[in-house]
Amino acid sequence: MRLLLDTNALLWLLDGDERLGPRSRETVETSEALVVSVGSLWEIAIKVSIGKLAPIAGLHAAVRDLGLERLAIEDEHLSALERLPLLHRDPFDRLLICQALVGGLTVLTAHEQFAQYGILVLDARG
Repeated sequence: MRLLLDTNALLWLLDGDERLGPRSRETVETSEALVVSVGSLWEIAIKVSIGKLAPIAGLHAAVRDLGLERLAIEDEHLSALERLPLLHRDPFDRLLICQALVGGLTVLTAHEQFAQYGILVLDARG
């Protein structure tokens, strides 16, 4: 399974946060590939810059060290975004949903709204 980490799931993984449940941790360890969207890294940078999130020392090195595959924002993701129904308003979540749709990825997230889009979702809290 190619597993796309939602921003919160990524932060919980990097921080060792217990909100990332034991089944999710096992899935992370056994997945064929762990994928992080550049959109999530962008979201983190924005939240740090506006003071909504504390700076994360060594974030990019940690992403590399864990072997996470970076997923760029491609034209097909943007095209899918233009057609995506407005069931959820968060622009970063919507981008991840489109990347999952286009790439056939399973998303590890705590956001229940993702499943409304017909993508494979694993509850990060489980």
